[in-house]
Amino acid sequence: MMNSSLPRPAASVPRELQRTKIGVFDSGAGGLTVLRELYRQLPLESILYFGDTARLPYGIRSQAEILQFVREILIWMQHQGVKMVIMACNTSSALALEQVRSEFDFPILGIILPGARAAVQVGKRIGVIATPATANSNAYRQAIQEINPTAQVWQAGCPEFVPLVESNRIHDAYTYEVAETYLRPLLERQIDSLIYGCTHYPHLAPVIQSIVPRSVKLIDPASYLVQAAAQELDLLGLRSTRTALPTQFYVSGCPQTFSRLSVQWLGCAPVVHSINVAHFAAPYLSNPQSSRLKS
Repeated sequence: MMNSSLPRPAASVPRELQRTKIGVFDSGAGGLTVLRELYRQLPLESILYFGDTARLPYGIRSQAEILQFVREILIWMQHQGVKMVIMACNTSSALALEQVRSEFDFPILGIILPGARAAVQVGKRIGVIATPATANSNAYRQAIQEINPTAQVWQAGCPEFVPLVESNRIHDAYTYEVAETYLRPLLERQIDSLIYGCTHYPHLAPVIQSIVPRSVKLIDPASYLVQAAAQELDLLGLRSTRTALPTQFYVSGCPQTFSRLSVQWLGCAPVVHSINVAHFAAPYLSNPQSSRLKS
């Protein structure tokens, strides 16, 4: 097996491999914020997008459940021939990234470290809004304080945000009330910066910006994650130099629901397919020797 920590020289990478897709996954529509950044920063890359809409929200799941879900998704994406996978999901990055990196032989990028690096460049009193699982993991606090031990970090678990985004209730009065409840304790700490610690949360930007003072810098880790992906592609010689193929969209839940929800963020209703990754991956997880998982 190729070890992803030992990059191959760029000159030895076949052009066919450069042409293959980048896999992107999230629990639902949150990862579209990362997809938009990929379109902007890496327009020649072809994308395979998966939303695990049948099992969202991830933020209230246990670490064992998240690890199981992530393994299933990665096995399926591996069989689709992806050259890299981007976890457009903070909960997965917090609870599963290090483990699965040791199990699969392609680059897997998480979103938390790029977000932490961006935060310490602009603030020292840093707030994080995240799913309960991400907040409880302390992943952002640990990453930030490893970079700058003097930074102060306060985190707020926001369990209702993902369901509100996925049900397209962003502009409901109730959503503003919930957001104010989540944000008030952070603002009382006089934070100077705020990390969107879930890729769903930038969809709530109009709500959050109406509550947070302009002096507080809002940090969307998605753009920094894609910058990291671009650097990794260059390092491995995998960046595409040809026109991108149309993005392929898959979900574990209802394709039509996801397509309708995506319109406001993509500007069109994408063709979305359904896939049961748990069913697909079951034979490989029950018999790891039959898959390409690292032993």
